[in-house]
Amino acid sequence: MAVTVFEVATRVRNEVVAVVSTVAAPPRPGVLGRLLGARNVRPAPAFLVNSATDYAAGLVSPLLLPDELPVLIDERLRPDKDPIFTATGERHTAISLRALDLLTLLSGKSVDLAVARPRGSRVAVASRH
Repeated sequence: MAVTVFEVATRVRNEVVAVVSTVAAPPRPGVLGRLLGARNVRPAPAFLVNSATDYAAGLVSPLLLPDELPVLIDERLRPDKDPIFTATGERHTAISLRALDLLTLLSGKSVDLAVARPRGSRVAVASRH
C-alpha cells in the first residue's frame, strides 16, 4: 500500500490531496482530475508533501495523517486481502496488518480510481482471448 500526494488546482483554489492505493495500481493524475473536476493535477513536490503530511516525501504512512488533509481511498483496496504492508514514516521500515484493520483506521473518502478501458482498446481485446 502506498500514499501518493497530489497538488490539485481547481477553479477556486489549489489544494493538496493524499490518495491511498496499492503499489501495483497507483493513482493516475488524469483519473483523479476527472473525479475532482480539477483543472490540473500533478504529484506534489517534496516540500509540499513534507508540510502537508508531517512525513518525509516517499515515506508517507496512511496512519496519523493531519485531519485537515483530504484523503481519498482507492476502492480497489480489498479488505479481504491479508496481510498488507505500508510505510511507517521511517526509512527501511514497514508495518504489516490486516487490510480490514487498516481500512477501519483510515479517515477519508472511498473513490473509484480504476481506469476505464475503451471497448476497442488492445487491453480489452487481449483480455477476451
